[in-house]
Amino acid sequence: MFDKMKQLQQMKEQMDAAKERLNHISVKGECQGIIVVANGNKKIIEVIIPESLNDAGRDELAELIVIATNKALENAENVFESEMRGMAGGLMGGLGF
Repeated sequence: MFDKMKQLQQMKEQMDAAKERLNHISVKGECQGIIVVANGNKKIIEVIIPESLNDAGRDELAELIVIATNKALENAENVFESEMRGMAGGLMGGLGF
């Protein structure tokens, strides 16, 4: 029983480490020059609007930001799933599954 508890503690520590690593991974979504950058934990960290789009209408600009943001979040989700899958494979083997 103690071994399983120790393994669970190690799993938690590895998950915390993975989350920290994901904070340092950035992914981008882009639509018509607008770039949205997210980290691997699916948090938006930057929005870049090129000067050439300053003349665009406000509604159009907002729509482009939404599209670019969603693309960035999709990319972040892919990175997140990949990291978790890799970690889970290693941990489940160690727990005897």
